Amino acid sequence: MPGISHKGLAMPASPIRKLVPYAEAAKKKGTVVYHLNIGQPDIETPQVVFDKLHSLNLKVIEYSHSAGFESYRKGLADYYRKYQINVTHNDIIITNGGSEAILIGFMTCFNEGDEIIVPEPFYANYNGFATTAGVKLVPVTSSIESGFALPPVEEFEKRITSKTKGILICNPGNPTGYLYTYTELEALRDIVKKHDLYLFADEVYREFCYDGHQPKSAMTLEGIENNVILVDSISKRYSMCGARVGALVSKNKEVIANALKFAQARLSPPTFGQIAGEAALATPDTYFKQVINEYVERRNVLVDGLNKIEGVFCPKPSGAFYCIARLPIDDADKFAQWLLESFSYENQTVMLAPASGFYSTPGLGKNEVRLAYVLNIDALKKAVKCLDEALKVYPGRTVKAKEAAQSN
Repeated sequence: MPGISHKGLAMPASPIRKLVPYAEAAKKKGTVVYHLNIGQPDIETPQVVFDKLHSLNLKVIEYSHSAGFESYRKGLADYYRKYQINVTHNDIIITNGGSEAILIGFMTCFNEGDEIIVPEPFYANYNGFATTAGVKLVPVTSSIESGFALPPVEEFEKRITSKTKGILICNPGNPTGYLYTYTELEALRDIVKKHDLYLFADEVYREFCYDGHQPKSAMTLEGIENNVILVDSISKRYSMCGARVGALVSKNKEVIANALKFAQARLSPPTFGQIAGEAALATPDTYFKQVINEYVERRNVLVDGLNKIEGVFCPKPSGAFYCIARLPIDDADKFAQWLLESFSYENQTVMLAPASGFYSTPGLGKNEVRLAYVLNIDALKKAVKCLDEALKVYPGRTVKAKEAAQSN
């Protein structure tokens, strides 16, 4: 029997989706499962998108240009200018979700064996993209006590070697919800400029900033215009995860020219997704105001509710729709499985994402979980109550999380 490739064996399973069989089994038993494990919003997609799709009169569903429809790329360039990101349609390649943008970017900018520094915890699928591209992610750990602020510059400098070719950030962050300050971005700019690195900026949650905070794109940092690779997606912005449309954006003409060759090899991004994405550009500002108000309320219900539970610590995020909570438990993977297999409160339970899968350093995140506040207020309140009751009876409960933090 033929063997499996080294990359196939090294490819990590998704920590977000690996518990799905247990959730399905719980549902078959009649248990209501509150899905806080995955960033699938229940927010309605803008009506302008459905209006466009319903009015289509296509005779043939054709390939698009490998870089994406020109009209869509021009529309995106106009959209970016609202955020002081001054690019043209020729600086944009439309991709199959933000995932493909990262993968194509990695394969364009890095050789096998190159290293990329990334603050952890980080979006778990970065591991998969790095494995596919044959590059190594080098973690620099951020702290839950600081709300996952950018680690000190000195920590980045310690990890730079002859193999270091880039830094990867997500801003606002998944899984932490942390929004980098302008000062933090300037610090990254200085490191990138000093060592002539690429700066990959995953900014797919740009619209979701709270409490008066405004997003600052890495594309606006002066002096590293040719170093920045912007990763974008319509999945969360317009609640269109299934459209699978993203973008790779860079002012570096050589990067775009070579990334296009990878784009040509996969032929083209999805036609319907691009049509939907272009239509979504006409989404009124009122839509985003309502969505942001909704997410702020959801965040407050979840995070404030979690922090009222004895032994739980959860910093309040300023962006995206995720948070990481530290729980008084022995092992988050065991706890998440136990919630689905062995626990229910009033015939309800919760599905979480163990945070260990968002760290690269072994042993970290063992008593932390990522939660996505993508459910309605009533469901979130019930989910918090379930967690409160679960932690009272979980066999692997440990000391109070806040006490543990004070003793370290």
